[in-house]
Amino acid sequence: MIKFIEETTDYLKEKGFESPEIGIILGTGLGQLINHVEIIKEVSYNHIPNFPTATVEFHKGKLIYGMLEGKKVVVMQGRFHLYEGYTLQDVTYPVRIMKQLGVSTLLVSNASGALNLDYNKGDLMLIDDHINLQGGSPLAFKGVEHLGDRFVDMSAPYDPKINQKIQEIATNHNIELHKGVYVSVVGPQLETRAEYKMLKLMGADAVGMSTVPEIIVANHLKLKVAAVSVLTDECDPDNLKAVDISEIIEIAAKAEPKMITIFKELIKSL
Repeated sequence: MIKFIEETTDYLKEKGFESPEIGIILGTGLGQLINHVEIIKEVSYNHIPNFPTATVEFHKGKLIYGMLEGKKVVVMQGRFHLYEGYTLQDVTYPVRIMKQLGVSTLLVSNASGALNLDYNKGDLMLIDDHINLQGGSPLAFKGVEHLGDRFVDMSAPYDPKINQKIQEIATNHNIELHKGVYVSVVGPQLETRAEYKMLKLMGADAVGMSTVPEIIVANHLKLKVAAVSVLTDECDPDNLKAVDISEIIEIAAKAEPKMITIFKELIKSL
């Protein structure tokens, strides 16, 4: 993997990806932040050596380098998921590349379902902690100790200082922002009523199919991390309705301006 990382990093540096400070991963239906980036370079995933390719139709598949609020950023417009047939090492490979390029802070967004029935469609949730139900670890491979500590502390995977700043920004802009626990499952099927009940009993406030692997690797690489979920459906097992993916995308798009405000103001303050 070290050889692959070097090849990928060298390619991107040759393309002009010079010393980004902040990495951003955009989730399902959350690609409009790109419109606020002064784009310097962009490369399709399928042109980048050793990079996976996004196979989900609503994930664009571009790595973008540019300026946002006076900071150099590298943005993943489209992410990878375990349910696409990739390994956890594939899913998290871009995080390792961001680190090699110079990133010290990683901001992540996702679309997820609200397990906490006090939350509504279109609300935002700041992830304070998570539960990994993806059946494995992106650190469970031979030679991982050459890339960082094997036994990574996860007592505070989301940077408390950054989370505090995000909460202050939300308050200042009158954005309702919940704080809770995100649980990551494999997917791609959504959950049954019994599964929603189980996840709620475990203490999760929102459920999705991404984010946790990237957060684990970011902690492995000692990056500062924050993540925000856009809640796109309500997972009430006693009143469960069939989910329409197009509706999820629509709700994410409507809520996205709030997330963009938070990310822009946060980046300005970092």
